[in-house]
Amino acid sequence: MNKRLNPEPTPLEEKLRYHRRLGHIVPPRKIIKTPEQIEGIRRSALINTAVLDHVAAHIHEGISTEEIDTLVYDFTLSHGAIPAPLHYEGFPKSVCTSINDEVCHGIPDKNIRLQDGDIINVDVSTILNGYFSDASRMFMIGNVSPAYRKLVDVTRECLELGIKAARPWGFLGDIGEAIQKNAESHGYSVVRDFCGHGVGLAFHEKPEVEHVGKKGSGMLLVPGMIFTIEPMINLGDYEIFIDEENDWTVYTADGSASAQWENTILITEEGPEILTY
Repeated sequence: MNKRLNPEPTPLEEKLRYHRRLGHIVPPRKIIKTPEQIEGIRRSALINTAVLDHVAAHIHEGISTEEIDTLVYDFTLSHGAIPAPLHYEGFPKSVCTSINDEVCHGIPDKNIRLQDGDIINVDVSTILNGYFSDASRMFMIGNVSPAYRKLVDVTRECLELGIKAARPWGFLGDIGEAIQKNAESHGYSVVRDFCGHGVGLAFHEKPEVEHVGKKGSGMLLVPGMIFTIEPMINLGDYEIFIDEENDWTVYTADGSASAQWENTILITEEGPEILTY
């Protein structure tokens, strides 16, 4: 009688088994993307980045956040893609626009116009042929105060340090520690209630990517994983609250300003690769 032989494990599978034996938290195989999936996500990411470039070229003092939403919607559809936020769990618009003390999930509105001195996060997510990508940028409008400008710059630095810490066969906690240490060294706080996330085959996947943490802790970072790093850094305390009227917009509890930058990254054997920014 012929016996069915088990195929030899791949080098990746061998490494995963090794780390599992060490007691590390190993990612489930389904969140490690295949080359075909990575290529599809790359194409989505190209459009996502182009959308943010389009916003950057047109954002200005006096523009309404509703007009920003229209820019995102029209550009995305004209490139054969779909804005992922639109109707996601009831969200009514194609983009999140969060100003000053709004931490995230601000809803575009024709009556909200950007004013001199505002800082705004524009958070764009794209679906192309079933593949998802996600990124956000901060924009400074007119004469921004030194305090707000520094917050925006340090938050971007936090993102860059978090990406640098996302090394293959490292850990999610490495990312959180790098971000937290930098933010707190400037007297800022890191929002705890929201985090980065896996992305690609769905809008939000595992793992959750915390922006606070301890080096060497959390899930193992394995080549083929794709996720966002998106630190939300507050000028004051990290406590937040959600608008009771729309059940979406998140504000700092103390009314201080908040900033956020977000990239989608791919873990490769050589290191983190930025897919959309």
